[in-house]
Amino acid sequence: MNTPTILKKIIETKGREVEERSRALSLNELKAQALDQDASELRGFYRAMKQKVDAGKPAVIAEIKKASPSKGVLRENFIPQEIAESYEAAGAACLSVLTDRDYFQGHEDYLKAARAACSLPVIRKDFLVDPYQIYEARMINADCVLLIVSALSKMQLQDLEGIAHELGMDVLVEVHDGEELETALTLNTPLVGINNRNLHTFDLTLETTFGLLDKVPGDRLLVTESGILGPDDVKVMRDRDVHAFLVGEAFMRAENPGEELAKLFF
Repeated sequence: MNTPTILKKIIETKGREVEERSRALSLNELKAQALDQDASELRGFYRAMKQKVDAGKPAVIAEIKKASPSKGVLRENFIPQEIAESYEAAGAACLSVLTDRDYFQGHEDYLKAARAACSLPVIRKDFLVDPYQIYEARMINADCVLLIVSALSKMQLQDLEGIAHELGMDVLVEVHDGEELETALTLNTPLVGINNRNLHTFDLTLETTFGLLDKVPGDRLLVTESGILGPDDVKVMRDRDVHAFLVGEAFMRAENPGEELAKLFF
């Protein structure tokens, strides 16, 4: 597994984070609590995406994040509830909320607050490397989790997906190249994200999505992630039959994130 350096560092941090948290609440206790949750309360992340695409509309996963490792703080006036409301009003299909603290200044409470403020399904955007974090995602009411192929072995991916599905959550599996895509396609989830950001260099190019398009089977819903900055980027994707998007930075820097979403997509 060729794990890029920044990612290696993040994964090491996550290992320590899980150790710390499981001292406060054991895996067995957390698991029991998570399995006790009512799965009917989940909002159906994949279903919401598919409904938009089937209706001929762009399915936008609108991201709520305060900062990034490459750009620093993106938004000083950071109120997750208000951002969530503005996204919903502007026609987003789903929300993505960063819960990573050390690198993105995120928090689990941001996800809970954003989800409570709207009716959209929410993905926990974090670096999930341990079953503990999947059970934790269920406890903070995430409807979906992100699994990054370059951060996990095939066995880990299958294990974590199995736990998420057992808890009723959807899974978005993220890839960066052809080899990772092959691995992702061994999973059951229909949601496949192609990240246009190279995790080795943090460079962005939409060619990453275009280069992998033909390799994604028709029964998967392809989400293009990162680098969608203007209406031209949206048009070029939709012309190539890509109708699902994960966008954050372009919205976070705008005064009104929802208005920016509407401008970009509608």
